[in-house]
Amino acid sequence: MAEVSFQQPTTTDRMVFHLSGTEGTWVRDKVVTEWPLTLYLNGEEFVTLVASPDHLDELVTGFLASEGVIQSLDQIRQISFDPETGDARAELAVDTAGLKDKLFARRYITSCCGKGRAAIYFDNDYRTAKAVASDLTVTPGEAQDLIAKLQESSDVFRATGGVHNACFATPEEGIWVARSDIGRHNALDKLYGWSMIHGRDVTQAVVAFSGRVSSEILLKVSKMQIPIVLSKSAPTELALAMAEDLGITVVGFIRGDRLNVYTHVQRVVLA
Repeated sequence: MAEVSFQQPTTTDRMVFHLSGTEGTWVRDKVVTEWPLTLYLNGEEFVTLVASPDHLDELVTGFLASEGVIQSLDQIRQISFDPETGDARAELAVDTAGLKDKLFARRYITSCCGKGRAAIYFDNDYRTAKAVASDLTVTPGEAQDLIAKLQESSDVFRATGGVHNACFATPEEGIWVARSDIGRHNALDKLYGWSMIHGRDVTQAVVAFSGRVSSEILLKVSKMQIPIVLSKSAPTELALAMAEDLGITVVGFIRGDRLNVYTHVQRVVLA
């Protein structure tokens, strides 16, 4: 794949009227940049992603892998970006004719955990979601430490409070790589793209994440074969049903010295 470097400013300065009690003053503040990126596959418009405009080569790569469009990095011949139009063009060594309709038009309804709970998958999710088998463990202290370090790692979050953060990490090595984005799905796709571009095995890492663990987030984690997802926020019931079915440990509401372990509790061990 041709090497790609594409970065645009992720924040911009803006004058805002700041009130504190009854006192008000004009101050210069930073706000996040929102970038509509239209993705073309082999010349055909595929989708528009609204994202933070950094690490866009990783975003496109991870998105294509997560959606089941590609199975390996060598199926990407080239990615190019046009900052004037907001377009990304990916030349792929796969047949993409009619792919958009095939991937997103049909849903499968299956049961989770043999308990009659319906899980709705698009065709690409049905084909690419995988059960995770891993004996990786974390302690409560390690989980809390990784979430704290994740929040500290994001300059954009500290400046604006307007992005989601995600990282690959291990209890022994700490954070491998962290990514931020206005879209929580995009932050995970950037991580997925990073792992593919750099050839890193992440199956014995955890994902630490700032946002809500929805079913879509859980599916992305399963496609990367990550055994543990840590979040300072809440999960949804459908995400937990999928996590039970797919063998993923979900730890949420990691705040201070508290946390909740929702699924596959054997991976969280008391020190």
